[in-house]
Amino acid sequence: MSTLTIDPNTADRSERIRSFAYPATTFLIAFELVAGSVWNLLRIEWIDIQLAHLGYPDSLAYLLGAWQVGAAVVILAPGFPRAKEWAYAGAFFLWSGAVVVHLIEGDGIQSWGFPLTLTILAVVSWRTRPADRRLPGAPVEQPTREWTIAAALLVVLYAVSFLTLPAVEDFMHQNAIDLGWITE
Repeated sequence: MSTLTIDPNTADRSERIRSFAYPATTFLIAFELVAGSVWNLLRIEWIDIQLAHLGYPDSLAYLLGAWQVGAAVVILAPGFPRAKEWAYAGAFFLWSGAVVVHLIEGDGIQSWGFPLTLTILAVVSWRTRPADRRLPGAPVEQPTREWTIAAALLVVLYAVSFLTLPAVEDFMHQNAIDLGWITE
Protein backbone atom coordinates (compact mmCIF):
# COMPACT_ATOMS: atom_id res chain seq x y z
CA MET A 1 0.00 0.00 0.00
CA SER A 2 1.43 3.36 -0.97
CA THR A 3 1.01 6.57 0.95
CA LEU A 4 0.00 9.80 -0.66
CA THR A 5 2.48 12.61 -0.20
CA ILE A 6 1.82 16.18 -1.12
CA ASP A 7 4.68 18.18 -2.52
CA PRO A 8 5.00 21.30 -0.32
CA ASN A 9 5.84 23.41 -3.38
CA THR A 10 2.56 22.37 -5.04
CA ALA A 11 0.62 23.19 -1.87
CA ASP A 12 2.34 26.60 -1.61
CA ARG A 13 1.64 27.38 -5.26
CA SER A 14 -1.98 26.34 -4.86
CA GLU A 15 -2.35 28.57 -1.80
CA ARG A 16 -0.77 31.53 -3.64
CA ILE A 17 -3.19 31.08 -6.53
CA ARG A 18 -6.10 30.83 -4.10
CA SER A 19 -4.97 33.94 -2.19
CA PHE A 20 -5.09 35.93 -5.44
CA ALA A 21 -8.06 34.27 -7.16
CA TYR A 22 -10.53 34.63 -4.29
CA PRO A 23 -10.27 38.39 -3.68
CA ALA A 24 -9.96 39.22 -7.38
CA THR A 25 -12.97 37.18 -8.52
CA THR A 26 -15.02 38.13 -5.46
CA PHE A 27 -14.40 41.84 -6.09
CA LEU A 28 -15.48 41.47 -9.72
CA ILE A 29 -18.68 39.57 -9.01
CA ALA A 30 -19.56 41.85 -6.08
CA PHE A 31 -19.04 44.88 -8.33
CA GLU A 32 -21.27 43.38 -11.01
CA LEU A 33 -23.96 42.54 -8.43
CA VAL A 34 -23.81 46.11 -7.09
CA ALA A 35 -23.84 47.71 -10.54
CA GLY A 36 -26.60 45.34 -11.66
CA SER A 37 -28.70 46.27 -8.66
CA VAL A 38 -28.29 49.97 -9.45
CA TRP A 39 -29.16 49.42 -13.11
CA ASN A 40 -32.21 47.29 -12.25
CA LEU A 41 -33.56 49.40 -9.40
CA LEU A 42 -33.12 52.68 -11.31
CA ARG A 43 -34.46 50.98 -14.43
CA ILE A 44 -31.94 52.33 -16.91
CA GLU A 45 -32.86 52.12 -20.57
CA TRP A 46 -30.59 49.12 -21.20
CA ILE A 47 -32.50 47.05 -18.66
CA ASP A 48 -35.86 47.93 -20.24
CA ILE A 49 -34.53 47.12 -23.72
CA GLN A 50 -33.05 43.82 -22.62
CA LEU A 51 -36.15 42.71 -20.72
CA ALA A 52 -38.32 43.56 -23.74
CA HIS A 53 -35.95 41.75 -26.10
CA LEU A 54 -36.02 38.62 -23.94
CA GLY A 55 -39.79 38.79 -23.33
CA TYR A 56 -39.66 39.38 -19.56
CA PRO A 57 -42.03 41.66 -17.62
CA ASP A 58 -40.67 45.05 -16.57
CA SER A 59 -41.25 44.21 -12.90
CA LEU A 60 -38.51 41.56 -13.05
CA ALA A 61 -35.93 44.37 -12.89
CA TYR A 62 -36.98 45.31 -9.36
CA LEU A 63 -36.93 41.72 -8.14
CA LEU A 64 -33.48 41.09 -9.61
CA GLY A 65 -32.16 44.40 -8.29
CA ALA A 66 -33.28 43.64 -4.75
CA TRP A 67 -31.77 40.16 -4.80
CA GLN A 68 -28.51 41.51 -6.24
CA VAL A 69 -28.17 43.91 -3.30
CA GLY A 70 -28.61 41.04 -0.87
CA ALA A 71 -26.19 38.78 -2.71
CA ALA A 72 -23.46 41.46 -2.82
CA VAL A 73 -23.82 42.18 0.90
CA VAL A 74 -23.75 38.51 1.90
CA ILE A 75 -20.83 37.58 -0.36
CA LEU A 76 -18.69 40.45 0.95
CA ALA A 77 -19.67 40.32 4.63
CA PRO A 78 -17.78 38.04 6.99
CA GLY A 79 -19.69 35.07 8.37
CA PHE A 80 -23.06 33.82 7.15
CA PRO A 81 -21.68 30.66 5.48
CA ARG A 82 -25.13 29.23 4.66
CA ALA A 83 -26.35 32.54 3.24
CA LYS A 84 -23.15 32.72 1.15
CA GLU A 85 -24.01 29.35 -0.42
CA TRP A 86 -27.41 30.76 -1.41
CA ALA A 87 -25.92 34.04 -2.66
CA TYR A 88 -23.39 32.23 -4.84
CA ALA A 89 -26.12 29.90 -6.12
CA GLY A 90 -28.32 32.89 -6.95
CA ALA A 91 -25.48 34.63 -8.81
CA PHE A 92 -24.77 31.41 -10.71
CA PHE A 93 -28.44 31.01 -11.69
CA LEU A 94 -28.74 34.71 -12.64
CA TRP A 95 -25.76 34.73 -14.97
CA SER A 96 -25.97 31.20 -16.36
CA GLY A 97 -29.68 31.83 -16.97
CA ALA A 98 -28.77 34.96 -18.92
CA VAL A 99 -26.46 32.87 -21.09
CA VAL A 100 -29.19 30.34 -21.80
CA VAL A 101 -31.94 32.86 -22.65
CA HIS A 102 -29.63 34.80 -24.96
CA LEU A 103 -28.67 31.57 -26.71
CA ILE A 104 -32.35 30.60 -27.03
CA GLU A 105 -33.06 34.02 -28.57
CA GLY A 106 -30.26 33.43 -31.06
CA ASP A 107 -28.14 36.29 -29.74
CA GLY A 108 -24.43 36.24 -30.45
CA ILE A 109 -21.47 36.07 -28.11
CA GLN A 110 -21.63 39.86 -27.61
CA SER A 111 -24.83 39.19 -25.62
CA TRP A 112 -24.01 36.01 -23.72
CA GLY A 113 -20.21 36.21 -23.43
CA PHE A 114 -20.20 38.61 -20.49
CA PRO A 115 -22.73 36.65 -18.38
CA LEU A 116 -20.76 33.48 -19.16
CA THR A 117 -17.60 35.17 -17.87
CA LEU A 118 -19.46 36.26 -14.72
CA THR A 119 -20.73 32.71 -14.20
CA ILE A 120 -17.16 31.40 -14.35
CA LEU A 121 -15.91 34.13 -11.99
CA ALA A 122 -18.69 33.28 -9.49
CA VAL A 123 -17.70 29.61 -9.54
CA VAL A 124 -14.01 30.50 -9.05
CA SER A 125 -14.86 32.85 -6.17
CA TRP A 126 -17.08 30.22 -4.55
CA ARG A 127 -14.47 27.48 -5.01
CA THR A 128 -11.48 29.49 -3.75
CA ARG A 129 -13.08 31.17 -0.73
CA PRO A 130 -11.29 30.71 2.59
CA ALA A 131 -12.38 28.07 5.10
CA ASP A 132 -13.97 30.66 7.39
CA ARG A 133 -16.37 31.58 4.56
CA ARG A 134 -17.43 27.98 3.96
CA LEU A 135 -20.23 26.04 5.57
CA PRO A 136 -18.50 23.25 7.54
CA GLY A 137 -16.91 24.45 10.77
CA ALA A 138 -17.23 28.14 9.97
CA PRO A 139 -16.81 30.41 12.99
CA VAL A 140 -19.93 32.23 14.16
CA GLU A 141 -18.36 35.55 15.11
CA GLN A 142 -16.19 37.65 12.84
CA PRO A 143 -13.77 40.45 13.68
CA THR A 144 -15.06 44.00 13.46
CA ARG A 145 -12.28 44.88 11.01
CA GLU A 146 -13.66 42.44 8.42
CA TRP A 147 -17.12 43.99 8.76
CA THR A 148 -15.66 47.46 8.32
CA ILE A 149 -13.77 46.42 5.18
CA ALA A 150 -16.87 44.75 3.69
CA ALA A 151 -19.06 47.78 4.42
CA ALA A 152 -16.48 50.21 3.02
CA LEU A 153 -16.10 48.12 -0.13
CA LEU A 154 -19.87 48.11 -0.66
CA VAL A 155 -20.01 51.90 -0.26
CA VAL A 156 -17.19 52.38 -2.78
CA LEU A 157 -18.76 49.95 -5.28
CA TYR A 158 -22.13 51.71 -5.05
CA ALA A 159 -20.48 55.13 -5.40
CA VAL A 160 -18.61 54.00 -8.53
CA SER A 161 -21.81 52.46 -9.93
CA PHE A 162 -23.76 55.69 -9.49
CA LEU A 163 -20.94 57.92 -10.75
CA THR A 164 -20.40 55.90 -13.93
CA LEU A 165 -24.11 55.50 -14.70
CA PRO A 166 -24.42 58.32 -17.28
CA ALA A 167 -21.49 57.01 -19.34
CA VAL A 168 -22.77 53.45 -19.04
CA GLU A 169 -26.25 54.45 -20.18
CA ASP A 170 -24.89 56.10 -23.35
CA PHE A 171 -22.67 53.11 -24.11
CA MET A 172 -25.45 50.56 -23.54
CA HIS A 173 -27.89 52.58 -25.67
CA GLN A 174 -25.45 52.39 -28.55
CA ASN A 175 -24.91 48.69 -27.82
CA ALA A 176 -28.68 48.05 -28.08
CA ILE A 177 -28.71 49.84 -31.45
CA ASP A 178 -25.71 47.82 -32.65
CA LEU A 179 -27.41 44.58 -31.59
CA GLY A 180 -30.53 45.56 -33.51
CA TRP A 181 -32.73 45.48 -30.40
CA ILE A 182 -33.82 49.10 -30.91
CA THR A 183 -33.61 51.65 -33.68
CA GLU A 184 -32.49 55.23 -33.21
